[in-house]
Amino acid sequence: MRTIGGSGYHHGNLRRVLLDAALDAIAEAGPAGWSLRELARRAEVSHAAPTHHFGDKTGVLTALAAEGYEAFADALEREVGDFRRVGVAYVRFAIDHPAYFTVMFRPDLYRVDDPAVAAGRERARTILVDGARSLSPATELDRAVTLAAWSCAHGFAHLWSSGALSESVSGDPEQTARAVFDAMFGEVNADGR
Repeated sequence: MRTIGGSGYHHGNLRRVLLDAALDAIAEAGPAGWSLRELARRAEVSHAAPTHHFGDKTGVLTALAAEGYEAFADALEREVGDFRRVGVAYVRFAIDHPAYFTVMFRPDLYRVDDPAVAAGRERARTILVDGARSLSPATELDRAVTLAAWSCAHGFAHLWSSGALSESVSGDPEQTARAVFDAMFGEVNADGR
């Protein structure tokens, strides 16, 4: 658990303190395993503070989804130009930020029409689509290739972070992801294989 003191409130950082407490709660109990009262206790603030800042639990999760998508898009953007590198950044983000990742890909938990969520999600989507398009052998296959590439990156990230892969115990997720993406999306040989 993060060390969160009452001093955050006095410095005007209550929103950040509450969001950090929510990230800790999600890491420990999942996105549904905590309440606003629990969040207030973790943040060492009044029970009314989370409601005042976010309205309800969905408001907290919406704020986390918006932050998560912005950070996710930033991470992907640093690797633009090669989907394999974008895919590795995708996996790295999922492993380094599991609470954000869990919330982001559970649209039933937050307000999907929130402008900040929509903007961050669209930024990330554009990077993924553009990167996957570079893998597509023909325009009419762009959507299928995009779905395949996204499924590969997301599936690998989920399998690794859940411990379902034997390599998850002592392997290097980036190295393993790179090998997977190279195998799936490497250059086609002259004989078509």
